[in-house]
Amino acid sequence: MNNSLPSELSRETPEEIVEHISRLMNEAEALLVGPVTAQAGERGSELRSRLAALQSRAAEFYSGARKKVAAGARVADDTIRSHPYESIAVALGVGLLCGALWRRNSA
Repeated sequence: MNNSLPSELSRETPEEIVEHISRLMNEAEALLVGPVTAQAGERGSELRSRLAALQSRAAEFYSGARKKVAAGARVADDTIRSHPYESIAVALGVGLLCGALWRRNSA
């Protein structure tokens, strides 16, 4: 089993981060349930440091995702403001398409 963390945040998906955290939680539970030894204390400190690193990475990922969403919203807002009639037409078309699909599935 490879206990090292990936070196780059951008290569890890949110699912992979959650999987890492789940694995750490399972290992921590095993330590609490199993016999307490000197090795458990050492292993516990290792788990704490790994969990802290994952929490830091998750915070960085959240921050980056939040910035990307805000930038995307600004671009969408600018596009809608510069092309208001086209935006209304696209919204109307998408609404009609969704309504037709919903009606077809309801019948």
